Amino acid sequence: MTDTPGALLGPAEIRELAGRLGVRPTKTLGQNFVHDGGTVRKIVRAAGVQPGDRVVEIGPGLGSLTLGLLEAGASVVAVEIDPVLAGQVAQTVQRHLPGADLEVVTADALDVTALPGEPPSALVANLPYNVAVPVLLTFLQRFDSLRSVLVMVQAEVADRLAAPPGSRTYGVPSAKAAWYGSARRSLTIGRNVFWPVPNVDSALVAFERHEPPSTTATREQVFRVVDAAFAQRRKTLRAALSGLFGSGPAAEEALRAAGVDPTLRGERLAIGDFARIAERLDAGAGTVDA
Repeated sequence: MTDTPGALLGPAEIRELAGRLGVRPTKTLGQNFVHDGGTVRKIVRAAGVQPGDRVVEIGPGLGSLTLGLLEAGASVVAVEIDPVLAGQVAQTVQRHLPGADLEVVTADALDVTALPGEPPSALVANLPYNVAVPVLLTFLQRFDSLRSVLVMVQAEVADRLAAPPGSRTYGVPSAKAAWYGSARRSLTIGRNVFWPVPNVDSALVAFERHEPPSTTATREQVFRVVDAAFAQRRKTLRAALSGLFGSGPAAEEALRAAGVDPTLRGERLAIGDFARIAERLDAGAGTVDA
């Protein structure tokens, strides 16, 4: 690892950059910039970034984490929705780490379907709080080259993503993330390392990819069953899934055929259970559009 003194951004430079660019962090874009170099290096270490790794970063902002990833020897493709910030981050990197391997894509991450260069093997990002879950799930869907993920999100969202079946926080994000791999909550990040200081705590979620459950159902079908099961959490599965399987005893019959107790609620089921239920849609109990 290259440990260049002053390579990372500090509080004074972040404020100077923002002022010169006329950037005011907005809640709409979920912008909170990390200004503590120690925290940035801690995130990079937690991500296990090695020299030569191809990493995609979403929302580089002013470049704090970008510099940390590049300092560790990674090749980085950064996706930034704000054109002003997208134009600046390359200049910042050139000033601090000339010759570092960075490509910048100016786009909404939810619209990105392809990335330049080699496919990324890792996603490391300080995700905007307001779109963290859809961005994470979208990138896992679209880029199967991603084998590992480390994202900083709102602490409450971290709990949901890493929650196991049966826990109080288990829900749609937990189940859908489990389709792609296993998630665990990692480090807690203090509020004072951000500018502006957020009103909520942050945490890191580490994610290791594995194959989806073995099933004849499509991902879209499984996810629609997940959505229906959690649409009204207090309902039993028999009631919650009646809209998918039709009126009468069809839902109960499908659940029993899938080996699932119809009186359970969605929070008791693992992603494999949802997949078996979705298979019953193809077995004549109902249909779900892909």
